[in-house]
Amino acid sequence: LQIFAFLALMCLILAIGNGIWEYDKGYYFQVYLPWAEGINSASYSGFLMFWSYVIILNTVVPISLYVSVEIIRLGNSFYIDWDRKMYYPLNDTPAQARTTTLNEELGQIKYIFSDKTGTLTQNIMSFNKCSINGKSYGDVYDMSGQRTEITENTEKVDFSYNPLADPKFSFYDHSLVEAVKLNDVPTHRFFRLLSLCHTVMPEEKKEGNLVYQAQSPDEGALVTAARNFGFVFRARTPETITVVEMGETKIYKLLAILDFNNVRKRMSVIVRSPEGDLTLYCKGADTILYELLHSSCEALKEETTEHLNEFAGEGLRTLVVAYKNLDEDYFQDWIRRHHEASTALEGREDKLSELYEEIEKDLMLLGATAIEDKLQDGVPQTIDTLAKANIKIWVLTGDKQETAMNIGYSCNLLHDDMEDVFIIEGSTSDDVLNELRNARKKMKPDSFLDSDEINIQFEKSSKKPNILPDEQANGVYGLVITGHSLAYALEGNLELELVRTACMCKVVICCRVTPLQKAQVVELVKKYKKAVTLAIGDGANDVSMIKTAHIGVGISGQEGMQAVLSSDFSFAQFRYLQRLLLVHGRWSYIRMCKFLKYFFYKNFAFTLVHFWYGFFSGFSAQTVYDEWFITLYNLVYTSLPVLGMSLFDQDVDDRWSILFPQLYVPGQQNLYFNKMVFVTCMLQGIYSSLILFFIPYGAMYNTMRSDGKAIADYQSFALVAQTCLLIVVSVQIGLDTSYWTVVNQFFIWGSLSVFFAITFTMYSDGMYLIFTASFPFIGTARNTLSQPNVWLAIFLSITLCVLPVVGFRFLKTQLKPTPSDKV
Repeated sequence: LQIFAFLALMCLILAIGNGIWEYDKGYYFQVYLPWAEGINSASYSGFLMFWSYVIILNTVVPISLYVSVEIIRLGNSFYIDWDRKMYYPLNDTPAQARTTTLNEELGQIKYIFSDKTGTLTQNIMSFNKCSINGKSYGDVYDMSGQRTEITENTEKVDFSYNPLADPKFSFYDHSLVEAVKLNDVPTHRFFRLLSLCHTVMPEEKKEGNLVYQAQSPDEGALVTAARNFGFVFRARTPETITVVEMGETKIYKLLAILDFNNVRKRMSVIVRSPEGDLTLYCKGADTILYELLHSSCEALKEETTEHLNEFAGEGLRTLVVAYKNLDEDYFQDWIRRHHEASTALEGREDKLSELYEEIEKDLMLLGATAIEDKLQDGVPQTIDTLAKANIKIWVLTGDKQETAMNIGYSCNLLHDDMEDVFIIEGSTSDDVLNELRNARKKMKPDSFLDSDEINIQFEKSSKKPNILPDEQANGVYGLVITGHSLAYALEGNLELELVRTACMCKVVICCRVTPLQKAQVVELVKKYKKAVTLAIGDGANDVSMIKTAHIGVGISGQEGMQAVLSSDFSFAQFRYLQRLLLVHGRWSYIRMCKFLKYFFYKNFAFTLVHFWYGFFSGFSAQTVYDEWFITLYNLVYTSLPVLGMSLFDQDVDDRWSILFPQLYVPGQQNLYFNKMVFVTCMLQGIYSSLILFFIPYGAMYNTMRSDGKAIADYQSFALVAQTCLLIVVSVQIGLDTSYWTVVNQFFIWGSLSVFFAITFTMYSDGMYLIFTASFPFIGTARNTLSQPNVWLAIFLSITLCVLPVVGFRFLKTQLKPTPSDKV
């Protein structure tokens, strides 16, 4: 829009100039320069000239820019696809740029929203510990009763007595096997529940060789554990589940499955045993299941809670398991209503969930399971590097608070050097508000203003009334918020508090969040902060978050392809994220900025020469250059050098980019191309056009050739001006290039050679004889470019155009160097 306004202004000035000139001079010159047919007044002539100049000066509007930008983006996308350092050999997965329009935004990320399971961790689950009937299993103790560390040399439990055991399963606490062998009732019931309450499908290709296909790795790990401890899930049909219990095959009738979903956070099955007993088995998140227990479980609940906190503190994923014996008459009535609800045409989901709630109460607590999910390689280092690049990391996970915090510490998100880690766990909106405010008071005591004052601050700081200014805390802080509290914090009046407090923290961890809340958190930051956001996840539950953020990254892990299919970029390991942002993202951003600066500069320098020439040609819309030069300038002479720079340029190489993450910061603040930089390019273009017009004009004015013939004509002037222009923009791109390759050299020297070759060909006698009307500049090239004074004029133009740029850059590097200058 600014360029269009600038174009209109120039045309208006020239049109007014033409009106005045025709009125003052042209009117009396009509014998020599007759007015065109239909023109009967100077003002009408000015009106027509306005449109003539729009046609001549339209090259300031960079239309070919769009094509070049797409080519550059496509090239930079290929670099991501081809990067061997982002290829994961274990499952043959290269990195993939699934879109070509966002590369430069990868160099401007301020917030990363990450899932935990499968993104920071491997999503390969192993059954590690459990609590059954108030007793904790899984730790190893020495002779003196001290707990010992489990190493590779620790003796594993021998499962050879069980012919159907999974040989890959390892467990170290022998007391659990003893409990199973002694027919301990709660232990048997615990493993029976694990072998029945799931949606796993078994495959038995060879007799006794079982392979489980599980929807989630957690389920697979629990069923495998039950299998090794003697409760082998063997087969399932729609009506039955076959389990081999301690060597004895039993067939349970499967009467109902009460599905897991993100709101219920639990699943149940109702089965009839071969003996005819009706039982409901349930497993789910502790926060949910504890509310459904029978009052007689209080004592056991306290013991289990202690064990749960201990497990979560070690970073293990926990589930609680419970059961309930059902009454035959009640169940028959319930299953009839269940059938009606499941065939209802309206409100089926609501009716079913009401029935599920009705039967899933007064449960008897059995115990809890704890599953280990190891961190991926390189996660702590990656998070450390990204934090140094001033990127804020938010982890959004469905895990328990203790598990999430433990993973936070183990992957360097949270560390002991932090001033404080705030935990927001209020159960009413007032509690949450107070906790958020107290946290903010501690981080920045002077930020306490009423919300009205915040709104006033808004309007002063930006045009959009809802962009919040960035606030700095007085140290490094972390924030942990639970899903329950987050639900309150995302409500209208609290969301502002949440954004202000959370954005001051270096790290935010949201635990026990639903997929919808993940997307709401991302949306909130997008709404109130002027920042580019990136979301990274690996499963279907991350899709909404990936789609909400500006840039979505999918990890192709254990959970299928849904996250990858809805993402913009994908790869196999979290650690590749630092290379994607700090190398590819930063280079793409720098290349795009350099390209835009140079493109605007060369077009302004080229077009504005016409503007100055108007004052010397009676504003008659006469072009300075030969029409062929105008056609070929953007198309042939200057297109390849700028593409070469935009595809290959790097200020420092990839190793240094990761070694010095601070180099990433200018991109976040958009320092390399903004309105200020654009105005600078424009001024530089205006300055160059002045030099490129007046030096050739002065040099050709009343000039003689060395043999006494005159070359002070329009055609010689046009040729000198266009030669100066092309050499100046070629030198300028040389100055802008920081990384020289053979291709850059070839494009720059090649473009200059092509210019001289085409010029001498087009201005030759032969072309004039064949196409007389099209090539009127006969002999101009050989007559003008053979004169030493012409070359001196060209040299003077180049020096005057380039010297201020070189001087300014030299002083800037000395006095106010950028981070990459320092490196």
